[in-house]
Amino acid sequence: MKKRRTWAKVIFAFILIGIIIYTFRGSWKSILQQVADTALPILALIAGATVIYHLIEAWITYSLAKLYCPAFRYRNAVCNAFCCSFYRLATLGSGSGVAAVVYLGRHGVGYAEATGMYTIQYIIHRVSVAVFSGVTFLLNWQIMSEHYKNYAVYLILAYILTAVICVLCILLVIFPKFHSAVLKLARLLNFRHKYDGWIRRLEDSIVVLEQSSGILLGNAGKIVTSILKNMVKLCAWYCIPFLILLNGGQLSFLSSVSVTSLSVMTATVIPTPAGIGSTELIMTGLFSIMLGVDKAGAVTLLYRIATFILPFLIGGGMILVNRVRRHITDRKQSAARNAG
Repeated sequence: MKKRRTWAKVIFAFILIGIIIYTFRGSWKSILQQVADTALPILALIAGATVIYHLIEAWITYSLAKLYCPAFRYRNAVCNAFCCSFYRLATLGSGSGVAAVVYLGRHGVGYAEATGMYTIQYIIHRVSVAVFSGVTFLLNWQIMSEHYKNYAVYLILAYILTAVICVLCILLVIFPKFHSAVLKLARLLNFRHKYDGWIRRLEDSIVVLEQSSGILLGNAGKIVTSILKNMVKLCAWYCIPFLILLNGGQLSFLSSVSVTSLSVMTATVIPTPAGIGSTELIMTGLFSIMLGVDKAGAVTLLYRIATFILPFLIGGGMILVNRVRRHITDRKQSAARNAG
């Protein structure tokens, strides 16, 4: 069953990528030329933006993890952030949460507490994405309404779906009666008892979430500051299109963050693995209205390299270094035991 789901994700992602390639088939030469013409200092700025994003993500993780394990260190949170990015791409989105829980568990945060903490951190991230997009859309209202008024129905639908998802996520964490309602509905739908194992796992997960989320929910200040940190974190990625076109001055900072945040928020309501395909299609479509297809395609391609490939490579390097260190430590301990 798990292998079938994985293959379904891969096939779906390739279908979307195929749609993108076909849609922009006449522009790929120009798009790749735009990418090739990007100056090295600009590429360095883009790389710096994605590193800043992960450093702030680590800051959020560090401040939350300290509530459960005072000995938890910031450098562990940095490694966790990049390792999650590695597994996000390596597993097409499904393994990043598990990787975070395992890593936090190995560094002093109990696995139950890590599960609850990471769930809340993910929900805070989702809420921050929605709030950021709404705020920047309003701040850039004149430009956004001028370019995207023909898509008003679709954009409103995307905001509504995002709001529904955020509300459901919040209820899942803070409202025990909602937990009971979810379990009751699951049991009603499982009248043939085909999914008893899945429901038992759901019950266990809800118990863990209720037990481990209490510390965070009792600290409203941490939640508010985490949302504010997320806003700054999102700026680091959403300004990448502005950095790419910095020399030409064709895109303002506000337009960059408002269109990119709208693209990401809209893509998250489409159930694709790790957002692959949906983000590219929506971002290229929205930016092409302002920049033309060639520049929009180049912006999207570089954005994906900066936010997916670069963190994947850094995270992979960190995982490799950590495994080599553990192997060396194990060998030294084994040698010491044999010598004794």
